[in-house]
Amino acid sequence: MILARNINKRQAACATVADRVQRPKPARGDGMTTWITICDTCKRDGWEEAGKDAPDGAELAELVETALAAAPAGGVRARRHSCLMGCGKGCNVAIQGAGKLCYTLGGFEPTANAAEGIVAYAGLHAASGSGQVPYREWPQAIKGHFVTRHPPLPEE
Repeated sequence: MILARNINKRQAACATVADRVQRPKPARGDGMTTWITICDTCKRDGWEEAGKDAPDGAELAELVETALAAAPAGGVRARRHSCLMGCGKGCNVAIQGAGKLCYTLGGFEPTANAAEGIVAYAGLHAASGSGQVPYREWPQAIKGHFVTRHPPLPEE
């Protein structure tokens, strides 16, 4: 019971921090882009034994790019990056947008379901003024994959 109270306090503190991020809600098409950055060098456990030609991250990147092309999410783009330094939780992606909370997600298998969930979440992030998406709206495929949350960089 004490653990549950501590978790609830931590979640409340996180929500309070997110509430303090005061950003105007962007209108669609106003140049605010949410980026899906996919680590294309991630190798999950057993990669070498499986004898794959490409790293798992490259497979996931291709699947994300395909999912985004098949169901374009307004204001969402994808890019590849070699090593997000989350090797213990591969496959990793970052969801980022200027002036918004940014997230690192990991532990994905390179599957179409994972890719579709990542793209769907990025679309919700793009539509959010602060980058925060209510848990009840998260696609099932991304639940349990959040690794870090980063506050937006301060405006200079």
